[in-house]
Amino acid sequence: MQMWSDLWKTMNVWIPVISLLFAIAIIFLERRNVGVTWAWLMLLLLLPIVGFIIYIFLGQNLARQKVYRMRPRMQERVREEIALQGEQLLRGTFAYNEPSIGHFRHLIYMNLFSSYSPLTQNNEVTVFTDGVRKFEALLEQIAEAEQHIHILYYKIGNDETGRRLVHALKRKAEEGVKVRLLYDDIGSFGVGHGLFKELKAAGGAVHRFFPSKIPFLNFRLNYRNHRKIAVIDGKVGFIGGFNIGNEYLGMNPAFGYWRDTHLMLYGDAVHRLQVQFLLDWGIASNEMLSLEPNALFPRMSHAPKTAVQIVSSGPNSEKQQIKNGYIKMIFQAQRSIYVQTPYFVPDDSMFNALKIAVLSGIDVRIMIPKKADHLLVHYASYSYLRDLLQAGAKCYLYSHGFLHAKTIIVDGEVASVGTANLDHRSFELNFEVTAFLYGEDVAHQLADIFEEDMKNSELLTWEQYGKRRLLTRAAESMARLLSPIL
Repeated sequence: MQMWSDLWKTMNVWIPVISLLFAIAIIFLERRNVGVTWAWLMLLLLLPIVGFIIYIFLGQNLARQKVYRMRPRMQERVREEIALQGEQLLRGTFAYNEPSIGHFRHLIYMNLFSSYSPLTQNNEVTVFTDGVRKFEALLEQIAEAEQHIHILYYKIGNDETGRRLVHALKRKAEEGVKVRLLYDDIGSFGVGHGLFKELKAAGGAVHRFFPSKIPFLNFRLNYRNHRKIAVIDGKVGFIGGFNIGNEYLGMNPAFGYWRDTHLMLYGDAVHRLQVQFLLDWGIASNEMLSLEPNALFPRMSHAPKTAVQIVSSGPNSEKQQIKNGYIKMIFQAQRSIYVQTPYFVPDDSMFNALKIAVLSGIDVRIMIPKKADHLLVHYASYSYLRDLLQAGAKCYLYSHGFLHAKTIIVDGEVASVGTANLDHRSFELNFEVTAFLYGEDVAHQLADIFEEDMKNSELLTWEQYGKRRLLTRAAESMARLLSPIL
């Protein structure tokens, strides 16, 4: 008994000391965002043992680990195209499909060089807001594939929907089509190797992104590949918020109807999706496929249609390309900004950009789900809505199921649709991808969808917010303190 008493006294002495030393190490070694640093310090000092364990799993800085510094490779013709477009944008000689696109030339220029993404103007864009329609369209394109199918999803469920996808891929592999399937190890937690056994036997290749080296124990809970990319024959691409699983088709009673936004692209923008898939595939499989012109990058019809840039970001880059693109869009707004996101936990730069827009008389509308799937994040989201409501923004709570769309529309002229939420995790920790869409046709379509969603939403007013219970508001304030590490 005395031994346990002495051990407890020793722990009470040394645990605070160790926590303090560990906190000092975080300050001087990590070189993080100040808000993130303070959030971790608070957690470590208030919960010494628990905070240390959480940091081991969630707090490591990937940017400092040289093994994960992934530099994008480019085709020589793409490198030349980027240099030419940059020169034309600076000189004002770039030929736009629509005159309104020229208003966003600085956004285009930034995406061009920060994400190595040329502006392509020959794309057909189909917008999906329903999971069943999107999934059936994906299966149709898979069935028509002749050369290769590249699939990357954060989550693939071991359920009816997941099995339908894998079975469709198996059939194409048996026909001789090259199938490559990549999924995130944590996002698809619980998916066993058995789901892909027949696909592999048919010749398909399957890999996990950042897999655990120890069963059921992954020290990289952060830095997940949150991208959703599908490329068929290098001609058709899919990008957006839908994963693969029953809940995304509205088959999970806990969520009900799943409201998301996804795009099907046909045109040269698919080539940039292809490049991103190949980069991620190389990390997971060590199979470094050529990025030079071949069957993976077929030439497309160059009839002028929708202008698109595909922008990627991740913890291996300090530029935060997607966030910078969002902020640039917001600062260029002259009339309206529509935002849909399941998690609204912006960092200071994004939050201030939105507040400045509201105070400048811009019609700012934010839509989040009324139903929470992550309670702490949900509370944090409401705390940020409070300040925007006070400034004069319109905030909507989507109540017809669960809203998972990640969409921004500015002035009915430019929009973004992709995988990145408006939170620290998407901007700093996850590997994400987003399509920036230029032109009134697709932007108006997305704005119309937003306004239709308003009919299935509740308008949250400043007066209603003021009636929230004291305990709820206290939870929101606490969640906001932790928002940099949520």
